[in-house]
Amino acid sequence: MKEKSIVLAGRSHAATRLIDCLPPVRGRYTARHSLAHTTWFRVGGKSEVTFWPEDVEDLAYFLATRPVYVPVMAIGVGSNLLVRDGGVPGVIIKLGRNFSAINLEKDNFLHCGAAALDGNVSAVAAMAGVGGLEFLSFIPGTIGGALRMNAGAYGAEIRDVLVETEAIDGRGQRHRVGPTAFSYRYAAVKRDWVFTWAVLQGRRENPSSIAVRMATMRRHREESQPLQARTCGSTFKNPNGVKAWELIDNAGCRGLQIGGAMVSREHCNFLINTGGATAADIEALGENVRRRVWKTSGVLLEWEICRIGLPVREKES
Repeated sequence: MKEKSIVLAGRSHAATRLIDCLPPVRGRYTARHSLAHTTWFRVGGKSEVTFWPEDVEDLAYFLATRPVYVPVMAIGVGSNLLVRDGGVPGVIIKLGRNFSAINLEKDNFLHCGAAALDGNVSAVAAMAGVGGLEFLSFIPGTIGGALRMNAGAYGAEIRDVLVETEAIDGRGQRHRVGPTAFSYRYAAVKRDWVFTWAVLQGRRENPSSIAVRMATMRRHREESQPLQARTCGSTFKNPNGVKAWELIDNAGCRGLQIGGAMVSREHCNFLINTGGATAADIEALGENVRRRVWKTSGVLLEWEICRIGLPVREKES
């Protein structure tokens, strides 16, 4: 039953702080940065170090010169992320304002920094009369995060509109990646690769037609999802030919609660922090849901939310 999750293991030499072992950069390092304030669940521990690169060159230099034993991972705004309570060893990379530009180019192309919010990209496209990108308004997070999981909504995924993207690998080398590297909620790149920008393509349309579609999507979302709750959206991937929420509902999990974590009554593929949840509560509730669904349907749900870091009991002193 237990599914493998991502745990960033690896530790600097015991007697030395990790931040003192990292290369000089033009950006900014912060030791023991709280990640609970970043994630939409508002739970979790601290990073060992968080790095905000100044620009692409600064990021590439850091990745090329960091000690090989130091694990790294980029995160966006934490809209699809559960950070365990014991925190995250290694370096968390956060892309800032210099990675958030959105530029409309000819032939309905948009060049978007990886830190650009999905909703902002969709809004720029809509105002310019570029259709086909409105689904991005309903994916909370950044373009980089959307690429990492090939995020989608309302029957469209980012690979459907992707021309190409750039990613920097764990040794600082740049790569161009096309849409064939992406499949359902998956990107075929290593965890230490960091997306820096993407080129997306829409189609020329009347802005009023785009606005009507977006309004329809927005009404549906408001009617069916707990938008005011502390949640990271869909918790589990849809198995082939069936909706995860239906399996969860049929297993009697709607409204199920562990500690401060609860299965949403509005949309039971959403887990909610009701106010006092820990990351352990949320993960335990998700695993309980998986067990119940397995027992009632024989389907083993796969986590869509990315879980990183260490439980408190595994945290090193």
